Amino acid sequence: MPSTSISRAEYDAATAVFSVWFLASGRRYDYDGVPQEIYEAYKQAFAKGRFFNENIRNKFRYRLVVEAGEAR
Repeated sequence: MPSTSISRAEYDAATAVFSVWFLASGRRYDYDGVPQEIYEAYKQAFAKGRFFNENIRNKFRYRLVVEAGEAR
């Protein structure tokens, strides 16, 4: 099911970084140290936003990724 809050998500297994783009702001945040099992469960979750809020947000260190030419 498409999320009403998350437009896109990617995972880099080599660095354990979960990247998420939010619909409302269009901003990307990278979450460090996310185990691959969490990402796999996220992909299977029916409600992606709820899964993200319950299992990733405020549980892993994160940072805003500012793309070249993007204002903060």
